[in-house]
Amino acid sequence: MALNTEILGRAALEARGLAMDAVQAANSGHLGLPLGDAEIGAVLFGHALRYYPEDPRWINRDRFVLSAGHGSMFLYGWLHLAGYAVSLDDIRNFRQLHSKTPGHPEFGETPGVESTTGPLGQGVGNSVGMAVSAKMAEARFNTPEHTIFDHKIVCLAGDGCLQEGVAAEAAAFAGHYKLDNLILIYDHNLVTLDAMAELSQSENTAQRFEAYGYDVYQVDGQNMEEFLAVFEKAKAAKSGRPQFIVANTIIGKGIPEVAGTNKAHGEAGVKFVDADRKALGLPDEKFYVSKEVRAYFADHRAQLKKVYDAWQETFAAWRKANSGLSELLDNGLEHKIPKDLLNQIPAFDKEAKLATRKAGSEVLQPLAKALPLLIGGSADLYGSTLNYIQSDKDFNPSNRSGRNIRFGIREHGMCAILNGMAYYGLFRPSGATFLVFADYCRASIRLAALAKLPVIYIFTHDSVGVGEDGPTHEPIETVSALRLLPNLDVMRPADPEETAGAFVGALERTDGPTLLALSRQTLPNLSEASVEARRNGTLKGAYILHHETGPLEAIIIATGSEVQHAVAAAKQLGGGIRVVSAPCLDRFDRQDASYREEVLPSACRKRVSIEAGVTEFWYKYVGIDGKPIGIDRFGLSAPGGTVMKELGITAEHVVEVVKSLLG
Repeated sequence: MALNTEILGRAALEARGLAMDAVQAANSGHLGLPLGDAEIGAVLFGHALRYYPEDPRWINRDRFVLSAGHGSMFLYGWLHLAGYAVSLDDIRNFRQLHSKTPGHPEFGETPGVESTTGPLGQGVGNSVGMAVSAKMAEARFNTPEHTIFDHKIVCLAGDGCLQEGVAAEAAAFAGHYKLDNLILIYDHNLVTLDAMAELSQSENTAQRFEAYGYDVYQVDGQNMEEFLAVFEKAKAAKSGRPQFIVANTIIGKGIPEVAGTNKAHGEAGVKFVDADRKALGLPDEKFYVSKEVRAYFADHRAQLKKVYDAWQETFAAWRKANSGLSELLDNGLEHKIPKDLLNQIPAFDKEAKLATRKAGSEVLQPLAKALPLLIGGSADLYGSTLNYIQSDKDFNPSNRSGRNIRFGIREHGMCAILNGMAYYGLFRPSGATFLVFADYCRASIRLAALAKLPVIYIFTHDSVGVGEDGPTHEPIETVSALRLLPNLDVMRPADPEETAGAFVGALERTDGPTLLALSRQTLPNLSEASVEARRNGTLKGAYILHHETGPLEAIIIATGSEVQHAVAAAKQLGGGIRVVSAPCLDRFDRQDASYREEVLPSACRKRVSIEAGVTEFWYKYVGIDGKPIGIDRFGLSAPGGTVMKELGITAEHVVEVVKSLLG
């Protein structure tokens, strides 16, 4: 179908008007991208993208990700025109309390928003993750008779996005893995927020992406016919490469006082809006959309519905012919897991002594068998993180059904890609690195928590027990810092059975991410409690591992590799000492008050905690009368046991501190 440049040109003009009016009304927001990329929006939403507004989560839609999320009025305006459940009142309430149009796009808040963006570059990584998921879905679910997955992932990014390291990591990954279902549109307007881009970059971005392995195009982003021709060429490309479109645009087009300058990036143009709207030919009525534009998009929706309905027929035939695959697809989309998942993990030998990373490896194998859509990955550390799914092979260009992803030394890119896989909504993504490198991924982890994504992080080498690698590789503040992130469960199991509970807990949780902090060093199997008690206690976040045999005098709270020291100390201190193992304090805090009181009775104020990390976090649980044992300095390079002893992470030190409380 030919491009209707006349009516889509009108739509682009009116989309500019919506952006001007919304930012003016809010006296806040970013005008530059919505104005500069209006023609791109008209081509995408008015002609080229495959979507169906009445079913915004249709599994075979093209995904559009606005990585440059500050330009959110671009997305909201086009979602409104396209017929998504984003009303004109929602546009009027741009950036207002509880509106569907927050300052940056937020997944789950606005129909048609595919990912939470704003921190620059994240959307690029998310798009790569979606492209990985789409390739996996094609390999698993398409059959010779029926194709149910064949969509594209389209991402719009700006100079700021492509300057961020996370975008470079993800883009290089996409090029190496030949993700030819990815189309990355680069809004090349020569501007960053502070100044013209030439003051902070001089690279040839097109050549950089050629080096990554992309097909690269140059186009006038404000010439609709030219842009469409290039976009359709990218969409139909058979080169086996991801596609990169350099769309040259004028930022803030329509407000000549700031257009083409960094002042157009924000709301500097607001004071010129009324006069410039009139100069553009827009009526005095604010938030105006003409009958002609509405009629065009109504007709376009009717055309999209024909495509949607035809796919539904194919999908119904596919379901009828592939009952097993159909059930697997439904289970993935619903994040459904077997109810008896814990029982599918064999109990460990009572005398077993295993690092929890090794226990995690053994736990992972039956879980991967039970959950065929569980995906694993590692940032060049499979040999250390031990999270390889042994029954499967690598994901690569010749094996799209592989479940193990080699991310390379790209921790931040890895976590942004995992988020993209979670946004896609079909697979359960997990990724691994050393815990200390969580700082490289923190922005992506934070967004996973904010967007309630069920991502699993398998982060090993969780303490100064790392030993000889020294303070650069020994996390001190890392676990406590991660616990401060809302909606992130941090689980630090103490032995193999707690590790089993932690993995199952991570899989059962579907409203946010879970981080498993696992040890490098060998730990004993803590037989003070039954296998069932340890596994189920882990699911509750904290439980009584060692019960007092007389009147309760003091409580020792411990987590991870330090629980063994708490138990050893309790045995030396006599029958009045309770040991509480607390693998996940986030989960414990969500338990009802009666359970929390049962485990940590408020009447017992003589409490000691021990964890090989900073102590400040623990005052919440030991109170002002208690004493935390920890490490408020950086680590040391020496054998792990030596470092622990040098820094006071021992049973002897616990005994000493408890005695000081008991008087």
